Amino acid sequence: MKRHLPNAVTCLNLLFGCFALTAIFNGDLTMGAYFVGAAAVADFFDGLLARALRVSSAIGKDLDSLADMVSFGVVPGAILFKLLQVGLLGAGSSWPPSISMEWPAVAHYAPFLAFLVTIFSALRLAKFNNDTRQTTSFIGLPTPACTLVVASLPLILAHDQFGLKDVILNPWFLVALTALLSGLLVAELPLFALKFKTLRWADNRRRFLFLLLAAGLLLALRATAVPLVVLLYVLLSVPKTAAR
Repeated sequence: MKRHLPNAVTCLNLLFGCFALTAIFNGDLTMGAYFVGAAAVADFFDGLLARALRVSSAIGKDLDSLADMVSFGVVPGAILFKLLQVGLLGAGSSWPPSISMEWPAVAHYAPFLAFLVTIFSALRLAKFNNDTRQTTSFIGLPTPACTLVVASLPLILAHDQFGLKDVILNPWFLVALTALLSGLLVAELPLFALKFKTLRWADNRRRFLFLLLAAGLLLALRATAVPLVVLLYVLLSVPKTAAR
C-alpha cells in the first residue's frame, strides 16, 4: 500500500493542474493561480514521501513528469496566453487599444507565443529524466519555479499594491518574460536543489539562507515577492556555478 502513496500524491498534483486549467479558461486567473500553488505543494510532497518511505519506480518517475507537464507546462502557457489576450486588447494596460483594429492578425495570433513556455517545459522535463548530472541538483530552471513566477502575475494584479498593472499587462513585457523563462528552462545553468540530507548549517548554508530570505520577502511583499524569490534562487546559485 505504502508504495502507491507517492503516486497518489502525484495524481493530486495532476488533478490540481486540471482544476487550474479549467479556472483559467473560464477567465478566473486568480483561482487558477491558487490551484497552481496546491499543485506545487503536492509536487513537493510526492518526492518527500517517496524518499521517506524508500519507494521508487520507473512508473512513478514517468507519472511525475506527466503530471508536471500539465501543472507546470500547459498551465503557465495558458496563463500567459490569457494575459496576452487582455494586454493586446488594451484592457487596462498602456498598450494602444487600436492594435486590435489596425493589426487584427497580431492581436489574434500573438498570444499563442505564450505556449513557447509549454514547449520549453517539455524539453526541460525530458532533459531532466535523461540527464545523470541532475540527481542532486538542477541544470536549468525547474518547471515549478517557472510556473510560480507566471502564476504570481494574476495574484499581483488582483491586489496590485505597487501599481504594476500596466507593466504586467504590457504585451512587450509578457513576450519578453515568455522568452526569458523559456531560455532559463533549458539553460546550462546549475542550480541547487532544496533537498536536505542533514540539517547541519555547514552542509546547507545556501539552502538555509535562501529559505530565510524568501520567507522575509514573502511576508513583506506577498505575491509580488514570488518573482523576486525565484530571482534570488538563481542568484544564490551563481557562486556555485562560477566556482566550477
